Amino acid sequence: MSSYDVVDLIRAKRDGRRLGPDEIDWLIAAYTAGEVAEEQMAAMAMAIVFRGLDAAELTRWTEAMIDTGERMSFAGLNRPVVDKHSTGGVGDMITLPLAPIVAACGAAVPQLSGRGLGHTGGTLDKLEAIPGWSPDVEPGDLIRLLDEVGAVICAPGPGLAPADRKLYALRDVTGTVESIPLIASSIMSKKIAEGTPALVLDVKTGSGAFMRQREQAVELARTMVGLGRRSGVATVALVTSMAMPLGRAAGNAVEVAQAVEVLNGRGPSDVVELTLALAREMLTLAGLDADPAEALASGRALQTWRAMIRGQGGDPDAALPRARHQRVIEAPRDGFLTRLDALAVGVAAWRLGAGRARKEDPVQAAAGVLWHAGVGERVRAGQPLFTLLTDTPERFDRAAQALEGGWSVGDEPGEPQPLLLERIAG
Repeated sequence: MSSYDVVDLIRAKRDGRRLGPDEIDWLIAAYTAGEVAEEQMAAMAMAIVFRGLDAAELTRWTEAMIDTGERMSFAGLNRPVVDKHSTGGVGDMITLPLAPIVAACGAAVPQLSGRGLGHTGGTLDKLEAIPGWSPDVEPGDLIRLLDEVGAVICAPGPGLAPADRKLYALRDVTGTVESIPLIASSIMSKKIAEGTPALVLDVKTGSGAFMRQREQAVELARTMVGLGRRSGVATVALVTSMAMPLGRAAGNAVEVAQAVEVLNGRGPSDVVELTLALAREMLTLAGLDADPAEALASGRALQTWRAMIRGQGGDPDAALPRARHQRVIEAPRDGFLTRLDALAVGVAAWRLGAGRARKEDPVQAAAGVLWHAGVGERVRAGQPLFTLLTDTPERFDRAAQALEGGWSVGDEPGEPQPLLLERIAG
């Protein structure tokens, strides 16, 4: 591989010149190997924040990140493989019911998931509230479980796009997170390396999402769909609203409980709506003519969930952790809940111990927020509006402060807001 002067490459991107394929390959490989200093890559990331990457640069950047590690393969499976990725939100436990629903329809769903940071929850943190469940699955067991059960939700191995892990940590501390090319390459490098031939993206927008403006979310969705398709992965994106939190719970054990409600044919209508919408997209990409609503109603999805949890050491019948302390916030008057801000709820759950400020921080399995009315629903003065849950009651005051101004009760229910905003298929 050719060698380059990293300072020359930084200047080139700073001044608006596109980087060539060999330059990108060398830069990513040298940075991953420790031959390019952190401060130099930080400067390059900042140049990309301001100058961007065109489609050819972005495709090569993503491929170079993939090439720093291994590529998985599901070629030997007897089921069509399809995956889903969400950009994250508040109450976004959709993966939990979605994976077994799609698996119950005949697909294999290798869901490589992560942990929460800040106000957005992590799928692995949620599932670890189930006694005995482990996120660590050996490659041979992964293939076996996908064949036998159809769904696995687990942690990615360290060999998957190691360049991304290093660059992500750098961006987090250098103010270079907010770059659509860098976000897209971060997500898609792992998904393409994972080896899935089909991928559905749930790109959130609104106060509780990473992309708060709809235009930004649409641009990110289009960028990722383009990356996937140029890499041979059939990719579709749904842009969905995160102005309000999903469902009625934000936390870890409380979201698992809500997922089980959905799998039992109940659960909040918005969670069911989004889960089935994503399931239909996944099944279409997998080439399966199946009805996810039937898999849910018949109980097959619930049985797949139970098998999935048992397959990773968990006990689907075990009681979930319960918080030692709770505080109730009551409705101040009769009326309708007219607004519920996703960010406010997410920060409250985080402050109660459901999330972490740094990757190494522990989380409380039982901490979180429950809300007892959805937007547009009637409430009565004195009825419980929120229940705050934690094992450390000194957290209550700051959590309650996070909710202040994040909700409103009015005289009219207001106009319902759509959950599904846009579909992008390339």
